[in-house]
Amino acid sequence: MTWLRSALFNLVFLGGTVLTVLFGTLLLPLPARVMVAYIRNYARLMVAALRAICGIRLEVTGLANIPAGKVIIAAKHQSAFDTIVWLALRPQERDPVYVLKQELVDIPLWGRLATRCGHISVDRAAGASALRGMVRAAQGALAAGRPVVIFPEGTRTAPGEHAPYQPGVAALAGAAGAAVVPVATDSGLYWGRRAFQKRPGTIHVAILPPLPAGMPRVALMAALETAIEDATATLTGLPRPVDKSGDGATVIPDSDTERSPATS
Repeated sequence: MTWLRSALFNLVFLGGTVLTVLFGTLLLPLPARVMVAYIRNYARLMVAALRAICGIRLEVTGLANIPAGKVIIAAKHQSAFDTIVWLALRPQERDPVYVLKQELVDIPLWGRLATRCGHISVDRAAGASALRGMVRAAQGALAAGRPVVIFPEGTRTAPGEHAPYQPGVAALAGAAGAAVVPVATDSGLYWGRRAFQKRPGTIHVAILPPLPAGMPRVALMAALETAIEDATATLTGLPRPVDKSGDGATVIPDSDTERSPATS
């Protein structure tokens, strides 16, 4: 039964994504707010379909921890679900902006929709200039009152696994003078990376107390990783993974996600 439900949801997800992209191109000449609302409805539909078809519910705690003003949402990334959920949640009725990799923006039609919605692309091959471009674009989004969602590990990691945290989030927070809100999740237990089956249960999204603007970079990164990893271990019931990566972290974040028009 789980296999059949997963097959049906995957069909709905793929079909819904294709139709959203195709019809969305007709809205490109309209004001950006129209496109943002259109994609928001897509995200909510996918969250509802996940519950109706696969029996996967969503439980969010700590929404009140997202402050008004400039805020960066630094979220644990285990599943494609993470690339949709923030558009459906809309913290404080503000439409978020995702940081995503340039390769996704290069996809025909999809990239135009993502750009029109204000999402921020990063060309990882461009080195330091890419980081500067990301910071400039994110500052504009924050100034417009839109939260910026970034996955500090730069890729999806399976529950119980570890990837080094990228310092791009600290560079962005420092340049923009924004608070950073850590977010933990156990989404990978139910919708795994490139997994066909979607397991019934409840996806938890735990929004943790914000780290204040102005923290030194090293202190911010340490506090961010500790908060996210400790809370994620609690949600998944798995031991906190040990970082064996050394000091080889790269600077540019990579939102390595599936190709939904909602986000990266």
